[in-house]
Amino acid sequence: MNGNATFRHTGTALLAITGLEAPVVVPSSHFDDELAGTLKRLRLPRGLLQRVAGVKERRWWDAGTAFDEAAIAAGAKALAESGVDAADVGLLINTSVTRAHLEPSVASKVHDGLGLPPSALNFDVTNACLGFVNGLTLAAGMIDSGQIRYALIVDGEDPQATQEGTIARLNRPGTTREDYLREFATLTLGSGAAAAVLGPVDDHPGAHRVLGGVSRAATQHHGLCVGGIDAGMQTDATGLLENGLALVQEAWHEAEPEWGWSGVDRFVMHQVSTIHIKRIVEELGLDRRAVPLTFPHLGNVGPASVPITLAAEADSLSAGDRVLCMGVGSGLNTAMTEIVW
Repeated sequence: MNGNATFRHTGTALLAITGLEAPVVVPSSHFDDELAGTLKRLRLPRGLLQRVAGVKERRWWDAGTAFDEAAIAAGAKALAESGVDAADVGLLINTSVTRAHLEPSVASKVHDGLGLPPSALNFDVTNACLGFVNGLTLAAGMIDSGQIRYALIVDGEDPQATQEGTIARLNRPGTTREDYLREFATLTLGSGAAAAVLGPVDDHPGAHRVLGGVSRAATQHHGLCVGGIDAGMQTDATGLLENGLALVQEAWHEAEPEWGWSGVDRFVMHQVSTIHIKRIVEELGLDRRAVPLTFPHLGNVGPASVPITLAAEADSLSAGDRVLCMGVGSGLNTAMTEIVW
């Protein structure tokens, strides 16, 4: 495939997938209330987050709960559900965008919190909203090669401080409509955590097979969405949508003859907004009924979005169902990975 990275896995199974919703519900009307003065001054209507993005509410963690502690909780839950002992884990990958500092890695605290053995390799993979899917691919490659037997991928997200900082900036007297639109996407984010356990299919013949997938990059668009620990997130929403959609289409149409993804049973997409889902469904000719949604009540949970959505769908899937995990991340990058239930 010209310009496409293809990866196939021969011996990896998904043993558990878990998602944790943060407990504090924050309706979009709360942000409207916080920004009431700015909205009035800029002559912008209330309810844009719900009407334009389709985000009715999102979640925040309880005061005192850190995102990495949530990732530890999700990892512990996934290990318990998989039946894999922590001592047998050979690889831990943290894929969180959220971080409190640059060093050390978030993975080091998760490794310690879960009591993983000293022999377990641990590190962070940060690739915007694609981190978790990338983590699955890296772990599956190491399991296929025989380097490890079990891998744990975790993610914890907490945009509360970023959103509060964004609201403070938007409430400054000099804020313009352009400022508001550049930071609008930040207000769609939500908190959550997720984890997955992968292992050798030979030892778990009834588990869900990770088949592989494709990835594609359009890094000439790396400036369309830029976020910082303290500076918030600046987004060219139109450019991100149009160029991201073009990237997905290019990858999809090159992959379709080989993979036949138009016939899969469930499309688990990264959850951004109504318009993003609608456009992808239309352009790729997908069955909208096969695309589950979590963003209306969870918001965009970053890399945790795909595993949280997949975990929510798990009970409705049957043995043999084909599931395609797919998304676009700032950069721009796209990745699609197929799992057979």
